[in-house]
Amino acid sequence: MLKITIYNEYVHEQTDEAVRAVYPQGIHGALASFLEGEDTQVRCFTLQTAADITDEVLADTDVMLWWGHLAHDRVPDEVAMRVKNAVNSGMGLIVLHSGHHSKPFKLLMGTSCNLTWREDGDMERVWNVNPAHPIARGVGRYFELPAVETYGEPFGIPQPDEVVFIGWYE
Repeated sequence: MLKITIYNEYVHEQTDEAVRAVYPQGIHGALASFLEGEDTQVRCFTLQTAADITDEVLADTDVMLWWGHLAHDRVPDEVAMRVKNAVNSGMGLIVLHSGHHSKPFKLLMGTSCNLTWREDGDMERVWNVNPAHPIARGVGRYFELPAVETYGEPFGIPQPDEVVFIGWYE
């Protein structure tokens, strides 16, 4: 049984009607509905419930997905430290969207985590360069995102231990 914990700010869905129309159950709800199955257990937390992300929750988590964009500064410092400590103890972490500026990610990287960014509707092809990695299970050679915000180099992080996916913009 794979135990997954999802954190989503849940700010955009409450303040932007267009986002609410796409994610009526929140981004965390959309992720959970995709990930729930016979061999997975999924829990969700939002900015409003972030303090409930305890050491016990994290000890019972195989992988955490973290989605953030607007409210990184509102995540309690102690929660960010708990997540950092859990990752350093072996919990997996997948940081989504603008989570590069989240408190846990910045603590883990030890840098500003700044990167290059633009929004011009480029298509992104994400290549699976490490298909044997557990995170890549069931993912084909690549997948495409038709119009995305473009994140690029330089990305102020240390050299990664492993690379699983590489994005290419066209």
